[in-house]
Amino acid sequence: MKVSKYVAILYVIINGTILTFSQNTEIKDDSLKSGGEIPVFSLIGENRDGLISHLPGAATHIDAEELRRLSPLTGNEALRRVAGINVIDEEGAGMRMNVGIRGTDPDRSRSILILEDGIPVSINPYGENELYYTPIIDRMEGIEVLKGSGQILYGPQTIGGIINYITAPPPDKLSVKVKFMGGRGTFMNGLVSVGTTYKKSGFSLTYLRKQAENLGATWFRINDISGKWTLQLSPKSSISTKVGYYDENSNATYVGLTQRMYESGDLDFVQIAPYDLLYVQRISGSIHHEHKFNKQYAFAQTIFGYTTTRLWQRQDFTYSPSPAAIQVWGDTTISGGALYMLNSNAHQDRRFLVAGYEARFSAKHQIASKMSNQLDAGARFMYEKADEELIKGSKADAPSGSLQNKELRRGYAVSLFLQDKFYFHPNLHITAGVRGEFYWFEREILRRNNIDTHYTNSNFIAQIIPGIGLGYNLINKAQFFAGVHRGFAPPRVKDAISGSGEVYNLEAEQSWNTELGMRINHNNWFHAEVTGFFTDFSNQIIPVSQSSGGVGSGYVNGGATRHLGVEIAVRFDIAPIIKLKNYMLAFDASFTYCDARFRTDRFLVQGADTVNVYGNRLPYAPPITLSAAFTFETPFGLGARFNGYYSAFQYTDPINSETASVNGRSGKMNDYFLLDGSVYYKVPKIFTTFRLSVKNMSNERYIASRRPQGIRVGLPWFIAGGFEFSF
Repeated sequence: MKVSKYVAILYVIINGTILTFSQNTEIKDDSLKSGGEIPVFSLIGENRDGLISHLPGAATHIDAEELRRLSPLTGNEALRRVAGINVIDEEGAGMRMNVGIRGTDPDRSRSILILEDGIPVSINPYGENELYYTPIIDRMEGIEVLKGSGQILYGPQTIGGIINYITAPPPDKLSVKVKFMGGRGTFMNGLVSVGTTYKKSGFSLTYLRKQAENLGATWFRINDISGKWTLQLSPKSSISTKVGYYDENSNATYVGLTQRMYESGDLDFVQIAPYDLLYVQRISGSIHHEHKFNKQYAFAQTIFGYTTTRLWQRQDFTYSPSPAAIQVWGDTTISGGALYMLNSNAHQDRRFLVAGYEARFSAKHQIASKMSNQLDAGARFMYEKADEELIKGSKADAPSGSLQNKELRRGYAVSLFLQDKFYFHPNLHITAGVRGEFYWFEREILRRNNIDTHYTNSNFIAQIIPGIGLGYNLINKAQFFAGVHRGFAPPRVKDAISGSGEVYNLEAEQSWNTELGMRINHNNWFHAEVTGFFTDFSNQIIPVSQSSGGVGSGYVNGGATRHLGVEIAVRFDIAPIIKLKNYMLAFDASFTYCDARFRTDRFLVQGADTVNVYGNRLPYAPPITLSAAFTFETPFGLGARFNGYYSAFQYTDPINSETASVNGRSGKMNDYFLLDGSVYYKVPKIFTTFRLSVKNMSNERYIASRRPQGIRVGLPWFIAGGFEFSF
């Protein structure tokens, strides 16, 4: 055994933990540059086109150039470009992302592991994996989506997939960026970024201000500050820190239109609950250290933490006539056709804390002349805490009131993960891995229904998550891949333990995820990926929370479900074929067919009847989605981009109600088509690009969602213009 191997083992022992390294990170002595630049955390790797071919499953990378051409108003627009993803708009501004993958429920993106530079962003990744903060797309360098068996390295959510937002490292030299966009509804989006590297240290600092008075029915004010600092400790070792601050004030509300209000056509974007106010604050920080011993061994460790404060004032309302109503919306001649806004409110205030340490180690060996392997192993410890209060106010705009409920939730999690990738031949590789999740949690009820109490109970969950994938190069630039892995998601703490301290029989969400596919890359002008998938849930957790449109507090066991489908993504540029040098005439499209259904008996009460939902489609799982784009760029700076998106019908309840309920909260959502376009002109002499964008060019009127509490109408046509100065 070489001396370097003993050094690596000693380093592991000193740090007192099992270590792992990103599955696709190549180990090279020159990968840490003398200028202090540190590679960003990437699931796919820096050389995406080359390393995607070694992933044991379907993956998509949206790079900085694609984001520039797309010019998205929200991150939802970018994610709609990815096959297999279904995005449900809530307020139109993308502040709370609702994403489902391959038929999973999009409510608060709870079935997806959302990362920013490899660090979780949900409020409590184990106990409450929900998004009330979404990374802002304007400061992103790229987005990665991973859906195959490789995701077991990241956890704890391994059911739907991973979305990793990538921010840029500090630049090699002085760089300044100023970006401004303005549009309808006094929409304004401004960003200023500066960064540089001097000798062995680099930094970047970004400030973003985003606001609107009437983006649909929403007004908001967002301030976002982020910073990075890197230091080269030695030719093989570096350290970096990242800090972030997000501050949002908005009139976000759960209240939507009744069916009669939607049919009237004149209340689409009225602020129905003017006293509803949401304040979200997020403070985050991380320290990351990398050391590469030689070409074989690498080590990395990350300490991270963040707090999320969510204070939500919501006006009370009812669908029944009430003499206490101070405002009435809708049709009062039919039961449930109107909203009666009351002169009282509720403050649902929540504060979350997450802290963690993760360490990684990678070892790469040449076993024989045509056989090698890369072993990745590691551990992560995470602590979570939630502090929740319900305060009842005596007026619609009361800033405070009497404390009704108060509780604390805590969780401690340990993850151990191991993966080995064997290259039996330059054309064949097999990846096998296993992940262990161990989660202890407790719920402490301090006040319930305006009475002081003290109920406490706890529970423990342990799960082993295996996965295996295979890749084979059929011909040059074409790869076949297949994989299967265990899907796992722990239940929410507040749903697994009742408000009186009783431990409910709410099981973990479990599935077997299988996929089979092929990808082709040819000379950087043609790319295609076709993937067939089959997901078999032994128990899928069905949301009944208010955010999902239900009347309950969280989720229930939904029973067995089956998700079967195919994804197709294709991209090609015809300019090189017809010899148009320095031009781009590119077309890309993604198509998804997904048949997601209940596969066991489950009986639900519908009025006076009891309905068996066996064979019904899952809520918010359209059978077909299609996204397509055409991009035209010239060597003299002029460019244009047109994007189209189609979503087929969706049911909004397990019963698959065809007819809309009077209150608008259930019923079939019809298909819709959106067309966006943008024109841009780059002037290199002044380092500036000018842009004009139009969203929903055909002014399509459609139902974007029936959640949380009524119909949300998709944004009408929207025009914005601005510039980006960068040098």
